[in-house]
Amino acid sequence: MRRLFPLLGPLLGALVVLAGCGATDGSENAAIRKDGSVDLSKVTLHVGDQKAGSQALLQAAGQLSGVKYKITWSQFTSGPPLLEAANAGAIDIGAVGNTPPIFAAAAGSKIKIVAAGDQNLAAQAVLVPKNSPIHAIQDLRGKKIALAKGSSAHALLLGVLKKAGLTFDQIQPEYLQPADALSAFSGGKVDAWSIWDPYTAQAQAQTGARTLVYGNGFGTNYQFNVAAGKALKDKAKVAAIRDYLARLDRATVWASTHQGDWARTWSAQIGLPVSVTQVAARRRTTEPVPVDDTVIAGEQELADAFSDAKLIPGRLKIADFVDRRFNDTVPKGAS
Repeated sequence: MRRLFPLLGPLLGALVVLAGCGATDGSENAAIRKDGSVDLSKVTLHVGDQKAGSQALLQAAGQLSGVKYKITWSQFTSGPPLLEAANAGAIDIGAVGNTPPIFAAAAGSKIKIVAAGDQNLAAQAVLVPKNSPIHAIQDLRGKKIALAKGSSAHALLLGVLKKAGLTFDQIQPEYLQPADALSAFSGGKVDAWSIWDPYTAQAQAQTGARTLVYGNGFGTNYQFNVAAGKALKDKAKVAAIRDYLARLDRATVWASTHQGDWARTWSAQIGLPVSVTQVAARRRTTEPVPVDDTVIAGEQELADAFSDAKLIPGRLKIADFVDRRFNDTVPKGAS
């Protein structure tokens, strides 16, 4: 587990506190009425989030109004540590990109994909400095490339290299979280950066970064909500998760159809100029989709690619890490 999730160290203290505050303390039994129905007012849903993520989106779309259960939020730097928290029982659910569930599953985590969104492939890219001699994917051979280990940027870089006939053994991966990667990229300490918006738009605006490739043509870019296995066995938690996912889907549709409003909220949340978040909001549109055979097949293909590259041990059956019972929360006509 530690080998697959080296990013957890700084978060251990926070997770201990969270684990003690009741995600798995059995207190949700009080929410089950004698007739078997759920009293949502007695449920607390512990949600893992990333900066300017689900909480900001739900708030901006007005989807936190009228929530009957309590939501506690915990912020993480990226998907891998968020999913380790889910495995530890510190959170019940959280949103991540396409790769963290694969690394979590490979580590034996007790998690399930419960919801999906099909995100625009242009929301991720491999960047190089504006004056870089790198002009083709093949030029990445031997170069230092920043990326967050186990993130969607990891999947993008794997696909980009594979298409050019290169392997991870032929580059020098620098595993950095986005803020550290931006500093390294700006300071000339790495030759390229595999990253997602809004960091892509930020680097382009602030450093003049040149886009070597966008994500188009390099696989899928599914976004997932992933739940803790224990939460999915709790009837009260399941009821709250169902309502939460329906609200999040509606908020996702709102963001795609109200890009200017979302960009302004995003700007305030993340501290970037509106001009940057407007670009990111335009590129990072997402459509809620059911976790169906197509989505599972796409994720399986990605898991197989990581296995073939020996970046995860053994092989996975992604279907074993999926719970389809929330597919009916996807808005009609959204897929």
